[in-house]
Amino acid sequence: MTEYGRSPGSEPWHPEDPLYGDQGWRGEQGGAGPASYGGRPQQQYPQQPQDQARHADARYQTDHEQQYGQQQYAQQQFGQQQYDTGQYDTGQYDAGQYAPQQYGTGQYDTGQYGHQDHAAAQQYDGTWDTGQQTGMPYDPNAGAAPYGAGADHYATPDAYPPPQPPGHRTAPPPQGQQPAEDDWAPDRQDEDHPFFTGDDRRGGDDDDEPGAASGSGGGRGPAKKKKKGRNGFACLFVALVLVGGAGGASYVGYQFWQGQFGEAPDFDGPGSGSVQVEIALGASGTDIGNALKKAGVVKSVDAFVSAQNDNPRGTRIQDGIYTLKKGMSAEEAVKAMLDPNNRNALSIAEGARNAAIYELIDKRLELDPGTTRSVALKEAKNLGLPVWAQNHENVKDPLEGFLYPATYPVAPGSKPETILKAMVARANQEYGKIDLEAKAKQFKLKNAWELITVASLVQAEGKNEDDYRKMAEVVYNRLKPTNTETNQLLQFDSAFNYLKGQSEIDISEREINSNQDPYNTYTQKGLPPGPIGNPDLTALNASIAPTSDGWLYFVATDGKHKTEYARTHADFEKLKAKFNDQRDTN
Repeated sequence: MTEYGRSPGSEPWHPEDPLYGDQGWRGEQGGAGPASYGGRPQQQYPQQPQDQARHADARYQTDHEQQYGQQQYAQQQFGQQQYDTGQYDTGQYDAGQYAPQQYGTGQYDTGQYGHQDHAAAQQYDGTWDTGQQTGMPYDPNAGAAPYGAGADHYATPDAYPPPQPPGHRTAPPPQGQQPAEDDWAPDRQDEDHPFFTGDDRRGGDDDDEPGAASGSGGGRGPAKKKKKGRNGFACLFVALVLVGGAGGASYVGYQFWQGQFGEAPDFDGPGSGSVQVEIALGASGTDIGNALKKAGVVKSVDAFVSAQNDNPRGTRIQDGIYTLKKGMSAEEAVKAMLDPNNRNALSIAEGARNAAIYELIDKRLELDPGTTRSVALKEAKNLGLPVWAQNHENVKDPLEGFLYPATYPVAPGSKPETILKAMVARANQEYGKIDLEAKAKQFKLKNAWELITVASLVQAEGKNEDDYRKMAEVVYNRLKPTNTETNQLLQFDSAFNYLKGQSEIDISEREINSNQDPYNTYTQKGLPPGPIGNPDLTALNASIAPTSDGWLYFVATDGKHKTEYARTHADFEKLKAKFNDQRDTN
């Protein structure tokens, strides 16, 4: 038995259903034809006059002069039915055409029929049916017994509503406006992706059979052409995703193995070309490797770190600017950085005077002698000096004491002011580690400037940290107002040598006692106007931690390396005689 008729429900269309076969309006047989059902003849009914009311604004015609609402059944068989429904849909017309629809299997689809017979297609010309039935008279009084006089088959929730006679139809919508959806029309369901709905589960390129099911919707409508080959594309997509995932996992695994067990990537040979690489102070092996890799010197950081660890002197690589080659093996790079000839750096010794530093910069930058000194005196206030280090009277060089002893990178083409700024910045960094003002007050000094001056004096006279501490005590003891041995005179030869720009040991008493320069501590009480060199942090720390042994005098008895100390003037005279004896012997 065919299942066509109602939307999918609890049971198929029953022979007693009023719409099974050609039942006419109100469930009565209205067509005359050879087909019969259950041995009962089909009867014709005369057309009702009241149903012939004409609608002046609409008429519905077809090429075969069939009116909307006419129902004709040419054949009634279990295997095939030809049914003209007047194209019931969800309230919309398909391109203005209504075609008789054939059902091969009687199966119900998503509101679309599997096949349309376009030869007998109905066309909508903008008018509505007037109720005149040329091919099928309608007479409800003919007295024929209706089918389905028993149970009401329209009472179930899934059944279609009973057809309406032509006279009871509503007026057509205005021109250009879509007719409203019927209340009984099932909801449309958007088509989901075929990979999940299974529309294409049958696969292949065969066309759908007429009346074959293509979905699970409940509405009727024109058949749509099936999209083919979706499952194939979906499978291909999934396969590509799986292959890509497997490849990614393999790559990650390989990289992990290389990182854990494989050798670090490295160049071969000594490299070629030339490149300048700056290594910062305190840089670790990894920091150096990163700088070299960024400059193209080595291929990987790990290779450099490994080569540095393998070299016994690898940890001796210092800060500075190095002239290296690109594409060097890590081993060759380590060797090159340990060669002083490849290091473009300027090293400043502890206690060095500014005059000597200016000469070094001029030579390194290949400048005329005096160029850096001229820049220093002219741009002193623009090089980063702290406020407390400016505007002191009788100072010979405002940068003295602030060109901190260290190693500085000096690349070819650098400017003197750039190097000087780096030195002053380093001094500020190191001096900032100590509360200079507080320490100055602790030792009865006026300010931090005088504390730096003390540090420069002990570094110029001493040889080591022990000397620095003893000499710092000598300075503080001589500066005391109660000092009656020297009467606040420091009497440091190093200060006199500074003002003279020399480093002499043999200085006559006549020469030194006749010079009245503010830096001559033999004739001027107290500290000199400013530092006489550039002390390092060791000398500065010793200056704030002097001994307390009562030292008031000291003499370099061997003239160079050995310094001895005395508390009284008498002991000092003994040390002085020892020095003279040593000098006469040599």
